[in-house]
Amino acid sequence: MRRRIGRLFVDTTPLQRSAEYRWHFGALAFSWLGRQAAIVAIPIQVFEMTGSTFSVGLLGIVQFVPLMVVSVLGGAAADALDRRRILVWSHFALVVTAGALVLNAMHDDPALWPLYVLSGLNAAISSLDAPTRNSILPAMVGRSLLPSALALNQTLGNVAKAVGPALAGVLIASMGLPATYAIQGGLFLVAAGLVSRIEPHPPEGGGQPVGVESIKEGFRYLRSKPLLQSIFLIDLNATIFGMPRALFPAFGTEVLSGDATVVGLLFAAPGIGALLGAVTSGWVPRVRAQGRAVVIAVVAWGAAMAGFGMTSSLAVAVVLLAIAGAADVVSAVFRMTILQLSIPDSLRGRVSGSYAAAVQGGPRLGDFEAGTVAALSSLRFSIVSGGLACVAGALVISRRIPDLVQYRRADTHGEESPQ
Repeated sequence: MRRRIGRLFVDTTPLQRSAEYRWHFGALAFSWLGRQAAIVAIPIQVFEMTGSTFSVGLLGIVQFVPLMVVSVLGGAAADALDRRRILVWSHFALVVTAGALVLNAMHDDPALWPLYVLSGLNAAISSLDAPTRNSILPAMVGRSLLPSALALNQTLGNVAKAVGPALAGVLIASMGLPATYAIQGGLFLVAAGLVSRIEPHPPEGGGQPVGVESIKEGFRYLRSKPLLQSIFLIDLNATIFGMPRALFPAFGTEVLSGDATVVGLLFAAPGIGALLGAVTSGWVPRVRAQGRAVVIAVVAWGAAMAGFGMTSSLAVAVVLLAIAGAADVVSAVFRMTILQLSIPDSLRGRVSGSYAAAVQGGPRLGDFEAGTVAALSSLRFSIVSGGLACVAGALVISRRIPDLVQYRRADTHGEESPQ
């Protein structure tokens, strides 16, 4: 019985076997908490200054452009340069942007434009960090432990998503925006110090020079793989149509009649559900039909979001958002496993960069889509129609690109893992 219960919970073997992964894991903890503070604080500040859901949604467009450009360049850089060095300097850059947010928030009459500019810079830095972080992981833990390491990352990320937004809401309500932004900068500084303890990680084979031809090679590889295209498309479908994050400030204050604490709870709820899903992910390494699991999880996400848009109860809203988060973590683990094990290390940065553009750019487009539809119709219509569109899109993609639902993991038993 104990053995069966143990298999239910997330596998911690990568932490036990890889010292490098432990440093990486610690850096992620502080970095992700810092990111969650910004995700809540900036939209709240924009909504307080403008009272407009469209203005909040516009943050998504401002972030989307640098995400798309820098993700591609960042992926090429991860295949050319020492991946540890990229991670260290990207965290130092985030410290600088956090400092600028503090200075703006300290003014008696803060300006609106720095929020958009600094949001764009944060997005650009994150899009440099993400493909590097993803491409360095297989070398740390090995192929056999990669699903477990990704599940651990999801657990940690969702602890941050559960704790970070709720804590940010409390900090904003009790200490104000300047203090919240200052704490965010401190978290990024600690993360930079931890990631610097990792050994240098140049790409295998010495790397490819950063340039147009290198970027084209990554796109050519992606175009030749329908399975990878389906992973990109189903994630974009979920985040563009089924992630009404930009509407949380308005929904929390106008529909639920709450304050910043309630808004923070809405931001935190998907992370709480995802945390529960990640902690109980011990079954993940045993799933072979990983592509089918992705489709089922995305459908569950969209259905839960549609239900969220129909409720007027905070408790029901939190439960439905938590269900969506649990479905998302299952989808994320399997999507990343399929992606990382389907590409060679020499191309891993560039393909991961394109994927990072989709993963991080999709929610920004989703912010704009949700804010625009809400401005033209209503909050509820925007959320419900987006959730239903997500469900329909997942079914269409699985039908049109059968490589996804047909994908089954290869046997990786017997591979040595890093010590």
